[in-house]
Amino acid sequence: ISGITYLDHAGSALFPESLLKAFTDDLKNNVYGNPHSQNISSKLTYDTIEHVRYRILQHFHTTAEDYTVIFTSGCTAALKLIAESFPWIPEGTKQHSSRFCYLTDSHTSVVGMRGITASMNVLSVPIKPKEILLAKSRLPAEEQNCTTPHLFSYPAQSNFSGTKYPLSWIQDIKSGKLCPIKTPGKWFVLLDAASYVSSSPLDLGVHQADFIPISFYKIFGFPTGLGALLVNNRIAPLLRKTYFGGGTAAAYLAGEDIYFPRKSIAERFEDGTVSFLDIIALKHGFDVLEKLTGGMEKIKQHTFALAHYTYTVLSNLKYANGAPVVRIYSDTDFSNPDVQGPIINFNVLDENGEVLGFSQVDSMASLHNIHVRTGCFCNTGACQMHLDISNEDIQRNLQAGHVCGDNIDLVDGRPTGSVRISFGYMSSFEDAQTFLNFIIATRLSKSDTEAPFQSVTKPTTESVPDDHLSFINADKLSPILQTSDRELGNISSQAETTGSWQPVEPVADSIRAAVSETAVPTCRKGGKPITVAKIYLYPIKSCSAFEVTEWPVGNQGLLYDRNWMVVNQNGVCITQKQEPRLCLVNPSIDLKQKIMVIQAEGMDPISVPLEDCTGRAVICESKVCSHRVKTYDCGERIAGWLSTFLGRPCRLIRQSSDVKSKSHQKNTKGLSSATNISLSLVNEAQYLLINVASILQLKEHISARLKEPLETEELIQRFRANIVISAPESFEEEEWAEISIGALQFQVVGPCSRCQIICIDQQSGERNKEILQSLSAARGRKTNFGIYLMNQPLLSSFSDILSVGSQVLPVLKENTEIQPPTSSEEKCSG
Repeated sequence: ISGITYLDHAGSALFPESLLKAFTDDLKNNVYGNPHSQNISSKLTYDTIEHVRYRILQHFHTTAEDYTVIFTSGCTAALKLIAESFPWIPEGTKQHSSRFCYLTDSHTSVVGMRGITASMNVLSVPIKPKEILLAKSRLPAEEQNCTTPHLFSYPAQSNFSGTKYPLSWIQDIKSGKLCPIKTPGKWFVLLDAASYVSSSPLDLGVHQADFIPISFYKIFGFPTGLGALLVNNRIAPLLRKTYFGGGTAAAYLAGEDIYFPRKSIAERFEDGTVSFLDIIALKHGFDVLEKLTGGMEKIKQHTFALAHYTYTVLSNLKYANGAPVVRIYSDTDFSNPDVQGPIINFNVLDENGEVLGFSQVDSMASLHNIHVRTGCFCNTGACQMHLDISNEDIQRNLQAGHVCGDNIDLVDGRPTGSVRISFGYMSSFEDAQTFLNFIIATRLSKSDTEAPFQSVTKPTTESVPDDHLSFINADKLSPILQTSDRELGNISSQAETTGSWQPVEPVADSIRAAVSETAVPTCRKGGKPITVAKIYLYPIKSCSAFEVTEWPVGNQGLLYDRNWMVVNQNGVCITQKQEPRLCLVNPSIDLKQKIMVIQAEGMDPISVPLEDCTGRAVICESKVCSHRVKTYDCGERIAGWLSTFLGRPCRLIRQSSDVKSKSHQKNTKGLSSATNISLSLVNEAQYLLINVASILQLKEHISARLKEPLETEELIQRFRANIVISAPESFEEEEWAEISIGALQFQVVGPCSRCQIICIDQQSGERNKEILQSLSAARGRKTNFGIYLMNQPLLSSFSDILSVGSQVLPVLKENTEIQPPTSSEEKCSG
């Protein structure tokens, strides 16, 4: 897609349009039936699947005489199959017991095999990479004759750092030359090739591992949900299997415990009907890959050249004080494609050497349409090794609320993960350059970014277009781009610190937890009165604001605030992050006529009734910020209106008023005992409050960085608050524990950590990346702006009214530091 720089090829390859076309043309021209039937269409399917098996073996330079291809749902399912079927000998028998050894630099799915081995009373032994290199001692001859089977697993390429571990280990371990641990028996080798085969050739004729699990989307991008286990035929007859599914039995009796498996290893282990259409798609994947690239060796050279170039420039970037801009986590110097894959793992540093959180880097990359991967990449062992995270640190981080895959990037100032970029066969020199420009533009001064790559040799490239995608001809590309240290020094020596974007501070307490019970509130003393300056509600989540001078307050916040949201054809919520033009959709509420009127430029106004249509609508479950909410569809008329304006299929749904639903409620301490606070379709809390004084101070900072002045009103709208107050001091709201406005009592539950939505002009839908960077620089390593409020549920049937001009009476916290949230979602007002 034009304008996107995709740098997560280790996560998934991208598929070319020609692959889809070839596949769909195939489906149009042929009828493929269930391969377990005997009719003509089923026979065609069976024969095509067998041809694909042959093609897979050919791709890995082996034949059906040596290996069997067992189709699975992916690499993970293949690993689970190995753990379940390997001929383990448990502890407590007369024989020597088996061992399962794995390299600590392994994917979660490999480490997870120990759960199965433990249930079989088999010990698992983790081995660090350094330990295996030192394990070159043969067993005594009498112990080598022991036939107890052991399994050693290691990745051909680390999915964390791209380090390629020696394929020679396979033969060394099988021959007894290399012993993972000293124990009598026969070693078999599981080579996790999922990451490796996406960009490197694997010759199983030379490196004859016993088990090779792979996922095809890592190679082709499509189909997903399909993998394979390549099993060496010498070990295949020893594999055990208890469950038998459709297609695996030669014969069995339903009334007696009699079962005869099929002779074919593949058919014996492929329970049920295989994903036959996806398997057929693989044939076109291999054809297209060969046509576009010329083969895996050229892909290997091409992707490595891009990684080497990026690594060379990135590792030489310096601040004015000489401090490095990034810390790269690698075991190699990126000089040899045989030991290093096209993966670069790093963290961005500030000029003092402190790590900037990966979530902040990811947010800024998204603003530049650069797609990276962050976290620990399902490889805790490598993450611990490279980031120096102890086992105790992992447990402490868990207690602090950090779990795998969330956005908590710093705990006590230390990183919980990192940033990973990876190249694939579709990657180009321009992708690498765009990424480097992004790092330089956001970390160094503008004077250093005028010609950051002028001294770096750009490879001679030749594009081979295919359906809007191109591959740089590897014949024309030097394996290693030549860049002198002196020339790179020219880039970094002029660098100056600008106070550019900074990360969110360490994450501690959930915004959905109450203010600390130990806080002792004290009233704000003296000073000018604080008043409500503006009130906004947002009837449709992520659409335009509806400004009012007074408004009823309900159990979920301002009445009708974020009661509706726009979803795509799959029912997934659309926000301004994906569709900035949502801000041009203007809803307004008419309480007298009981309708919501929706307007947009070039469209006739349309209305939606305010009355609850739950009784005659289909109730469905949707998700808002990972929380389930019950909703119902608002009909075809408004769906067509929104689809026409936004230019994409979408629908309007509304939160159900079903009071029995507990799906979007929050128990908040400090409001009342065991009180469930009900939420609308907001992300975090019922209300968001900002201060005009804080806006004005931020405006001064931003104006100094922008070419054109920013209006105060425009800046207020970008922060999408419900309540805008006028207070004497900027950011004094961050010192409050609770506030009163008229008869309404509000609890402050935390700061709002901002996302890229504030970069969108709410009047035009245009983005300006500088806004978030300026906020981060102005707040000093924070992107907090505004505070979240919760309100007690109304005890009477009468609605309270919130009015502009009302006085705001705050109560201070004794500890004025409001802790940032721990939720795994980015906080934005939506």
